[in-house]
Amino acid sequence: MKIKTKLRLGFGFLFLVVLFFGAISLYYMNKISRSSKVILKDNYKSLRLTGSMRAILDDHVLPLTFEPVSKFSALLKQERQNITEPGERRAVELVEQAFSQLSNPAFSMSEKQQALRLLRQQLRQIDQLNMAAISSKNDAALQGVEQAAAYLIFAASICFLLLFSFMVNFPGFVADPLKEFSEAIKGISRQNYKQQLQFNGTDEFAELAKEFNTMAKALNRWENSNLAKLQSEKLRIEAIIEQMNDAIIGLDEQKSILFINRVACGLLNMTQAELLGKDITSLVARNDLLKTILQKEGLQEQLTIYADDKTSYFQLERQVIQVPSYDPESEELSVSSKPAGEVYVLRNITPFKELDQAKTNFIATVSHELKTPIASIKMSLKILEDERVGLMNPEQREMVQYIADDCGRLLKITSELLDLAQVETGNLQLNFIKADPSKITHYAVGSLRMQAEQRQIKLEMRIDEDLPVVSVDLEKTAWVLVNFLSNALRYSADRSKLIIQVRNVASDVEFSVRDFGQGIPEQYQERLFERYFQVPTDGKNKSGSGLGLAISKDFIEAQGGRIWVESSIGEGSKFCFRLPAVNG
Repeated sequence: MKIKTKLRLGFGFLFLVVLFFGAISLYYMNKISRSSKVILKDNYKSLRLTGSMRAILDDHVLPLTFEPVSKFSALLKQERQNITEPGERRAVELVEQAFSQLSNPAFSMSEKQQALRLLRQQLRQIDQLNMAAISSKNDAALQGVEQAAAYLIFAASICFLLLFSFMVNFPGFVADPLKEFSEAIKGISRQNYKQQLQFNGTDEFAELAKEFNTMAKALNRWENSNLAKLQSEKLRIEAIIEQMNDAIIGLDEQKSILFINRVACGLLNMTQAELLGKDITSLVARNDLLKTILQKEGLQEQLTIYADDKTSYFQLERQVIQVPSYDPESEELSVSSKPAGEVYVLRNITPFKELDQAKTNFIATVSHELKTPIASIKMSLKILEDERVGLMNPEQREMVQYIADDCGRLLKITSELLDLAQVETGNLQLNFIKADPSKITHYAVGSLRMQAEQRQIKLEMRIDEDLPVVSVDLEKTAWVLVNFLSNALRYSADRSKLIIQVRNVASDVEFSVRDFGQGIPEQYQERLFERYFQVPTDGKNKSGSGLGLAISKDFIEAQGGRIWVESSIGEGSKFCFRLPAVNG
């Protein structure tokens, strides 16, 4: 029998008990009401009629006139129709006989007086009969009420016992199985997957127990399967993440925080309870660092954070989570290609940043100190080259020329190192002015024209007309263009050609230098603008310090521009940069 059917039967039983008690109560209340109505309807009417007849006799003298006679006759007729008690009919007949004599003119006054006394006597007799009936019926009604009360008390006692028994026993029908289920679920929470429930019958509890037993068996199999080992590994990984010194934040595919370690909580100045399971889009409104982390689009970005009462540097890394999927039939794990979230790692690079700062300061100091002796060497070389000091033989002049070349190279390297130190320390000073792009180009080309002519390299300039002006640091922008030209001359063959082009592209002005040398292999192109990187050469060309292009990139990006290279093996290279144009 189903639980719903049992509940219906139980509540139907309660309904029948209440209906039975109500029916008994209604029956006896109706019986008492009928008894009361009989008393009021019959006996009190007779008393009212006799009282009215006496009032007529009291209000009129003998002989009676027509009006009182007719009224008395009407009342007597009603009384004749309302005879209810034994002896009342005889009394009414005597009243009729006496009233006939009283109203008949043939009788003498004395006979009428005698009839009047008989009439009053019989009226009193009728009153006494009805009063006695009222008293007896009242006693009977009281007895009926007492009897009804006894029956009602008995019925109420029976109903109370039935309802009390139902109240005590029926809840256990639902509560006892639920208690067993509760204990079984607690056992499951304690990883006791071997327990089973036994319920007889075909109701929902029996079906639920059957499903529970199936679940417990499945959990027992799961406990001994690869998933249990995977869960154990998951807990181990979470412990490892918690102990790592780097800040780690994991998000699921709905952008909710899946896991976060103590270091990340410390940086965000929030607790794990405030973060775990929360939608990260609702948290960024009250946490600027979290907002900054999410706004970073690159895979690796550097952040400066004030933490532990000092300025610290962190490298932000973003990785996509790939979750393993489990096939219950083969019991094998496979890596899903669908991303299931993201992991953000804030790697503390403050010690490395401090070492890099110390390195930069050291390079800046050494470069600055080297400029003075190099300048002295150059001055001494100029004095040696002056014929007024004395003549040198060809061997000496050649050696002096070598020294001058190396001295110039050293001076260039020290200047680049000083520029690099300015960039790294954030002390790069830019003096923006509105300049004509063609004038910048002519200045850069003019500084290297003599060197190109010595090697018979043609410098072809292609400058668009009506170029917009650019707001730039004139010296540093020209330095970048000169660096492009010097590199192109270094890797170009004699009697070749360089193309210097300046053109208007959308809202930018693009500068480019193209050579027709060997070109740069593709694997090196992305690293050209890294510091100290040098493309491997065949020894024919002297390589520089590896800083020129890196410094050029810093100069251009500091002015809001972009720098890049285009190159193919055997076709040469094209170095370009763009700067935003100024309207008006």
